[in-house]
Amino acid sequence: MSVREIRLLGDPILREECEPVEEIDDEVRRLARDLEETMYEADGVGLAAPQVGVALRMFAYDVRDPDLPAGVLINPRIEATGGSEKDEEGCLSIPGLTAAVERPARAVVTGLDPDGEEVRLEAEGLLARCLLHENDHLDGVLFLDHLSPLKRSMLLDKWSKREAERSGSSTGASSPGAGIGL
Repeated sequence: MSVREIRLLGDPILREECEPVEEIDDEVRRLARDLEETMYEADGVGLAAPQVGVALRMFAYDVRDPDLPAGVLINPRIEATGGSEKDEEGCLSIPGLTAAVERPARAVVTGLDPDGEEVRLEAEGLLARCLLHENDHLDGVLFLDHLSPLKRSMLLDKWSKREAERSGSSTGASSPGAGIGL
């Protein structure tokens, strides 16, 4: 197992539609362990394979509630959703930015675990939000895409300024979202 580098906003893999896992082999099981270890190291509640540079349909999840399941889901499918709720979301690939995102309050998600066993999760609240957020990653969708154009633009401008400061540059992007790949 190893902690992998988390890809950040602007990395093209975050906008790719991921391929299904064809066979659960040792490499896929190793990726599953790495996703969990990386998620825990980064103190996240979910992490999708493209966030560590692998364009496969799988993600790790753990909302840190002993009464709720945690694990890795391979080739997830959203079977049903219901209700609606708005709550704060962030993303390990966009550290430091959060926004209120409206999502279904409940979700039924199916897939396989790293042993190839069928998994069916009937989730609500934070677990439903986590599963839907991570599944979005597998389709190249970020939580920013669920925001109004104005809110998204404001957050992208904030991101650009932070990245410019972090890289030691005195100027940010020429316009909000420039060079972000959205």
